[in-house]
Amino acid sequence: MKKIGIWLDKEKAHLVTIRDEDVRFNTIYSEIEFFHPKGGARSRTKWGPQDVVQDSKYLEREKHQLKLYFKELAKAIEDAEAIAIYGPADTNSKFYKELDENYKSLALKVKTVEKADSMTENQVKAMVREFFNKKSRA
Repeated sequence: MKKIGIWLDKEKAHLVTIRDEDVRFNTIYSEIEFFHPKGGARSRTKWGPQDVVQDSKYLEREKHQLKLYFKELAKAIEDAEAIAIYGPADTNSKFYKELDENYKSLALKVKTVEKADSMTENQVKAMVREFFNKKSRA
């Protein structure tokens, strides 16, 4: 039985694949640009006009890049029989939502979606192994 645990944020995804006693670790990097638009400029006159930064343009671009990233991850886990998703912030839940909307068969295999802070490679492996060991005993 092939089980995959994923720890992901916007920058990268760590995939831990467990098949019997064989454990493999793989990292997939996203192509998401990190946008740091500078604030608007103020006029030299006291109550003059301001230049406004258009956040929507940056957010739309990031949304498209996230979609491509999630598509690549879905392709990497398509042959899994059980999936566990971890990550900080809300990237993990956004990924699950994407699976639920566009990859129904994968979404049905997701056993958990949990918050987890940044971790080392060994910590990610241990967390995934522990989760699937608990599930197999229950």
